[in-house]
Amino acid sequence: MGDRDEELGIGDTSGLSDADWVEINKLRDAYRTGGQKALKDAWRELTDDPIRTVRVYGAFFPDKLRNTIKDVMAAEGHDR
Repeated sequence: MGDRDEELGIGDTSGLSDADWVEINKLRDAYRTGGQKALKDAWRELTDDPIRTVRVYGAFFPDKLRNTIKDVMAAEGHDR
């Protein structure tokens, strides 16, 4: 993990594409220029692409995403 990753609070960069980094940088720039409201709006816009949203969210919160997936699978009767 590089300085850039730590600056953004990114916990896991594995599997991120260039397009994912574009979205991460949009989120960072939105927060820097417009604060919490702009960040929320940028996240909302990102959700138009659910797969990219999951990859970007997983970059910021890898453990939380992994645990959520496990919990949902367990609730649906799938083995962990």
